[in-house]
Amino acid sequence: MGSSDFVTLFFLVAAVLIFFQLRSVLGRRTGHEKPPVDPFTQRDLSKGPAADDGKVVTLPRREEQSAEERFALIDSYTPAGSALNDQLRELLRHDAGFNPKEFLNGAKIAYEMIVMAYADGDRKTLKGLLSREVLEGFESAIAERESRGEVVKSTFVGIEKAEITHASVRDNEEQITIRIVCQLITATYDRDNKLIDGDAELVAEVNDVWTFARDVRSRDPNWKLVATEAEQ
Repeated sequence: MGSSDFVTLFFLVAAVLIFFQLRSVLGRRTGHEKPPVDPFTQRDLSKGPAADDGKVVTLPRREEQSAEERFALIDSYTPAGSALNDQLRELLRHDAGFNPKEFLNGAKIAYEMIVMAYADGDRKTLKGLLSREVLEGFESAIAERESRGEVVKSTFVGIEKAEITHASVRDNEEQITIRIVCQLITATYDRDNKLIDGDAELVAEVNDVWTFARDVRSRDPNWKLVATEAEQ
């Protein structure tokens, strides 16, 4: 079963998790931050109902297309005969509504949503975007930060690059891995408003690799983050 006209994408990014406990959630940052510790090993549009009252990102509807036209979308994104092209074609056979460019457009919007949701401690927004395991990690990190009276202030500058690096369908579950490179300003303050991590004026580059999944049998078109790692 495909997502048809709905290409709803919930993405993460935990690029804001600039402070040391969240290295495994966020990926690699550039700058002079202190070496962080992995808190846990697992991390991860059209209008329609949002799972768990989460946020949705709306993408334009598309007219019905022939199989040839749908495969042409894959070829326009990545060269025919490449490993990624073969992977995306296999995914398209299970999900006739998949469009790589629309998927990435939604990914970039959702990436910023999650970055800011983490900084604001907005658990409701995160709940609709993350898998249960990833959500538990984010909620734990937010709770720990709040218990220490710390506040994260972030400014999302923009995304330099977002690209699909791998796609697969296994046991009726679609999985897509993307690489995101973005820039942001982030700083963490203690309960006395003293800067303890990051830089309120430095624009830092963040490199993340995230994997998102969706059950192809489900009527729910939403994708959720199921894993994340630092780019090697």
